[in-house]
Amino acid sequence: MPVAGKIQTAKPSPRPGPKAAASRTNTVRTERNCSVARTLDIVSDAWAFLIIREAFFGTQTFEAFRSALGIPRATLTDRLKKLTQLAIFRQVARGSSQRKEYRLTKMGFDLYPSFIALMQFGDRWLAKGKPPPLTLIHTSCGCDSHPVITCSHCGESVSARDAKYRDGPGAGRCPAKEGRNTRRASDGSRFLLGRPSSVSRALEIIGDKWSFMVVREGFFGNRRYDKILTELAIAPNILTDRLNRLVASGVFYRRQYQSSPDRYEYLLSDMGMDLYGPFIAMLRWGDRWLAKSRPPLILTHLKCGHDFHASVCCDRCKQPIVAADMRYRLTYDPKSFGALGPRSVD
Repeated sequence: MPVAGKIQTAKPSPRPGPKAAASRTNTVRTERNCSVARTLDIVSDAWAFLIIREAFFGTQTFEAFRSALGIPRATLTDRLKKLTQLAIFRQVARGSSQRKEYRLTKMGFDLYPSFIALMQFGDRWLAKGKPPPLTLIHTSCGCDSHPVITCSHCGESVSARDAKYRDGPGAGRCPAKEGRNTRRASDGSRFLLGRPSSVSRALEIIGDKWSFMVVREGFFGNRRYDKILTELAIAPNILTDRLNRLVASGVFYRRQYQSSPDRYEYLLSDMGMDLYGPFIAMLRWGDRWLAKSRPPLILTHLKCGHDFHASVCCDRCKQPIVAADMRYRLTYDPKSFGALGPRSVD
């Protein structure tokens, strides 16, 4: 993997005059239609992500979520309400009690492959020499599983270099969604609350709006600061911050392309290129549930020549991963974190 160079801070742009400032205020910022962004709108909210993660491990009641995450009651109430409105959860009466359980819907369970893709990325790149928090065991074949991203047509593994894209029927631009998470420092650390999690480590890097969008521009081939700045209509200080963080984390490396003055382009490292799998897994979910049959992008697998969507499959038996077929071998005790399951098979 290329070694990241010294991080440079971009020079601030000249302050715009009154007319330019007024014009900018009246301009509606737009962004690409993107199924990955729509997926991250949901899971990049740290509390929402943590609640969904606990649900995959069998948590269903308000008090169990609160115990596992140490989340304030008002915040938990708000996120459960939003996730129910989004159809990620459904409320179910608990016997004769007036208390309700929150159970994942089909739409919610379908997020599992995206979580597993992010987990594999975190295990590979962010474990810092420690064993992963859990090992997946695929009950369908009985093997320890390290799922891979495959082509839905030919079943072979897919990387960023194996695919090309073209505009789909939902391509274009739309007004930027201002409510999407843009803050970095506070939410980044919040992803790590509760049990150890490789998914949390991955989202700590790409889980805010701007970090994700900057990485996405790398996959679209946009490498230079000015090009990314124009494409995203991002404030220069925010772009500088995100690029510096992504270089420091190893997702990008810098390469000089001009001297006097010195200018650099930002290229995805091997680690950054490996985010392609999680990205197209999330793209598949967003296309299926949020694109209204109008996907913004269509992917073609260069090796087989067919259009495809990402499938997250067991590396041993090659079958798609679903939550009901997975068991876990843990390196930690959930009870020490006040959490329910998963129960270790050992």
